[in-house]
Amino acid sequence: MKDVSAKPARRLRCAIYTRKSSEEGLEQEFNSLHAQREACEAYIASQKSEGWALVRDQYDDGGISGGTLERPGLKQLLADIEDGLVDVVVVYKIDRLSRSLMDFSKLVEVFDRNGVTFVSVTQSFNTTTSMGRLTLNILLSFAQFEREVTAERIRDKVKASRMKGIWMGGYVPLGYDVVDRKLVVNEEEAAKVRMMFERFVEVGSATVLARELRNDGFRSKQGALIDKGYLYRLLNNRVYRGEAVHKGKAYAGEHKAIIDARLWEQVHDIMGQSPRKRANNSRTRTPALLKGLLFTATGAAMTPSSTKKGTRRYHYYVSMDLLKNRETPEDGIPRRLPADTAEAAIITEIRRVLRTPETTAQVLAVLDRDAIPEAEAIEALQQFPKLWDQLFPGEQARIIQLLVRRVTVTAEGLVIDLRTDGIAGVVREMMTPRQLEAAE
Repeated sequence: MKDVSAKPARRLRCAIYTRKSSEEGLEQEFNSLHAQREACEAYIASQKSEGWALVRDQYDDGGISGGTLERPGLKQLLADIEDGLVDVVVVYKIDRLSRSLMDFSKLVEVFDRNGVTFVSVTQSFNTTTSMGRLTLNILLSFAQFEREVTAERIRDKVKASRMKGIWMGGYVPLGYDVVDRKLVVNEEEAAKVRMMFERFVEVGSATVLARELRNDGFRSKQGALIDKGYLYRLLNNRVYRGEAVHKGKAYAGEHKAIIDARLWEQVHDIMGQSPRKRANNSRTRTPALLKGLLFTATGAAMTPSSTKKGTRRYHYYVSMDLLKNRETPEDGIPRRLPADTAEAAIITEIRRVLRTPETTAQVLAVLDRDAIPEAEAIEALQQFPKLWDQLFPGEQARIIQLLVRRVTVTAEGLVIDLRTDGIAGVVREMMTPRQLEAAE
């Protein structure tokens, strides 16, 4: 006789979690994730009499390692658990959920806090009992041990291969291509790499060289404009010496070198100097922006000069009256100006003037409207400040010569006489195919 007094089992909402470390095989119609889900669904169906019911949502992570908790499917599962939508988490094996004992302890803490049971269909235990927890910890310890041993084997293989000079994949440096899993010299790119090394020896500054390369449109192998950080990595990459590097130690590589020992040593001798010393050396090779343009109110030319105090060099513009010990009146006119201060003041004023309506009108009046549309000319004037910051120092000096007729030093400050026709000339260059191309 049927016992009508028996209460139906409480409905337990079961969520299946599946994971696969690699993406290999995921494109197949029936892959590993499908196999895991099928086994878990069968197990849940066998517990129907206990009130188990499968939730509609799926929590899958394909191609993601079990050594991390940063998995979209797992995060969604944990969020639903916190929202009280899951009572049982079902997996094919416990290492599908995590291969880290520490990470798993965090997951179990979330399960316990929300009254959720964890079940592995191939490893029978229940986390609500002390024996189940012991079994879980033992299994997890072996799973973590297996992961660490596998990682050690991979590291040992990489090290042994590097010691033999074998290319182990990854980022392909400019100047090489990969053919049959080996680095082969790309002669066109290799010529660019040699030019960068040789040019660095000439200018002695990564900042100056990076700016020059960006202005010339040089790009990395990935198509990005070259910046200072990329240039440093390139100049320090021992692959160009024909070497394979593992954890800071270099071994003879299978591939050919692009940079010879002499050029490599020249570059690294310069890089071994302090940044301040290299900056000062670079400055001595950079033309003074206001050379031939700066005069005192009395008509005396002011010429570039420098003094050295300790390891630092200071740059000035000095009146020829002062250099030749000529008597000068007490008129308050400076006879010596710090170069950085004077140049920054001129650049600031040029930027301000170029954005005024008066300058725009003057430039448009002398431009050929048919060759250069008015709207594009106005945009070029507005973009000039951004362009200036990207120019190579030699180009900056040339532009100043085009824009400035004369700078007069008075007791009250600097008086700048700009060339309107020079501004128009700069705009023309910006609008023509050989424009002063700035980095984006």
